[in-house]
Amino acid sequence: MRQPIIFIGMHRSGTSMLGRILESLGLFAGTRQDVNSEAIFFQRLNEWLMAQCGARWDVPGATHYLWDNEELLNWIDDYLRYLLDSSRAIQFLGLRRYLTTSGITQLEMPWGWKDPRNTFTLPMWLRIFPEAKVVYIERHGVDVAQSLLSRSRKGFINTTRKYRKYRPFVSLFPKQGGFIESPRCASLEGGFSLWQEYVKQATKIMLQLQNHQVLKLRYEQVLEDPITHLRTSAEFCGLDAPNHKLEALTTGINVSRAHYYLNDPELRDFAHNHQVALADRGYK
Repeated sequence: MRQPIIFIGMHRSGTSMLGRILESLGLFAGTRQDVNSEAIFFQRLNEWLMAQCGARWDVPGATHYLWDNEELLNWIDDYLRYLLDSSRAIQFLGLRRYLTTSGITQLEMPWGWKDPRNTFTLPMWLRIFPEAKVVYIERHGVDVAQSLLSRSRKGFINTTRKYRKYRPFVSLFPKQGGFIESPRCASLEGGFSLWQEYVKQATKIMLQLQNHQVLKLRYEQVLEDPITHLRTSAEFCGLDAPNHKLEALTTGINVSRAHYYLNDPELRDFAHNHQVALADRGYK
């Protein structure tokens, strides 16, 4: 059984960019993915895991209650192992690959999945894949908070527009979700505090792993020197990364996305007001 590559890190931190490039170099990350290149199979399992204790991606703290109940963990372990090699795994493998491998744990190629929720559910996955490799990418907290806020605003506008259009029918077809995906991320302060939770948890979990299991990247450094960092990432994942391929894959990388907050006076003030928390993560 080949151990997976598990991507952790805060939302809006470059995991999608990194994942797509590594997929282009040969990393198998699932046949069914969402718009953020997250494998729906593992995404739903992570959502289910977090829901066991009332947690979700933007309120993840309660996940720690899982790790204190060994009896519960044994049942969860059994359930996940069963699904990984059941016909449900077709959602990740695709039908043809499932028929030739008989399950996810039988994969022999470089494989893995990205989902920021892994940052909090990783202890469970390491029970199943104890030698898994972990890729962690971190981005400046103010840029993350701004990206979350921007996404939240766009989602709110689209949701309310749709509601106004279909309001006469809501008595027959009630809304399945809220008007906003995450009230917490609808403010810079909320998004920044969530970033703090994620980086704290990621740091904690990485200290428990062997050095050969962990690759830590900084988003800004990847943008500034993509060839070097992507070659390192590819080697870590067991992938070939010839120069011509890396050069072709990195042509669309936008270096201006690094430290984007510097272009906005409001964001610069916000960063100044949180300089102690940022300095703790090595950001000036």
